[in-house]
Amino acid sequence: MPIHDWSRVSSGLFHEFHQSWTVRIKDALNAGLMPEGFYAFVEQRVEGPEPDVIAVQLQTAPRPPAGSALAMLTPPRTKVVDRLPSEASMYARKANRITVRHLLGEVVAVVEVVSPGNKDSGHALRAFVAKAVAFLRHGIHLLIVDLFPPSKRDPQGIHRTIRDELAEGPFTLPTELSRTLVSYQVDDDITAFVEPIELGEAMPDMPLFLGRDLYVLVPLERTYQATWDVCPAPIRDLVRSTSLVGEE
Repeated sequence: MPIHDWSRVSSGLFHEFHQSWTVRIKDALNAGLMPEGFYAFVEQRVEGPEPDVIAVQLQTAPRPPAGSALAMLTPPRTKVVDRLPSEASMYARKANRITVRHLLGEVVAVVEVVSPGNKDSGHALRAFVAKAVAFLRHGIHLLIVDLFPPSKRDPQGIHRTIRDELAEGPFTLPTELSRTLVSYQVDDDITAFVEPIELGEAMPDMPLFLGRDLYVLVPLERTYQATWDVCPAPIRDLVRSTSLVGEE
């Protein structure tokens, strides 16, 4: 279904949708999308601020068979693939560290759904970006879903703001940016699979990496639709646009 304009509502009202959506994403991942040994949880504590959805590995998971709906050797397809080589970041990830792990397992991936509060001040945006960069530098794969337009604090979008903390050099999206989906794969380098999207478009499924060449496709559109279907009517009325053809 078309993406709605969530900038029309307050942070508190989006929070209602946000909370329900992240639970549905978690449930969808655990309902047969994750390889054996991997599980998704909502708001389990990780270093620093808490994320929305995390994937943990409880044991060494077997690779799924070729052709399965889970992980594939074929790289995911997005409009933009941005590789962020950084020698300093590479050595930082390889440096020894002492960790105390949660008894449920090792955190391997995080899903973050951007909220209005993540952009409403320079401090808030810097905190969100610092959290994202910390995950990546600790080898944790990351999927960011940003349904809000660029602000004066991130005029070229959330990916460019994160990218500037990780790598030098110019980067411009080949399409006009409105909303952004971006999946980060952490290996020797960091690769960002970027999908710019617009209001009125359906969301594509996005990869959530669990390891080298191992990823699952997160059903963003299906879970968004399911959340919208039970969203309180007054909230739907505020974000619904009559200009979007085919909206329910």
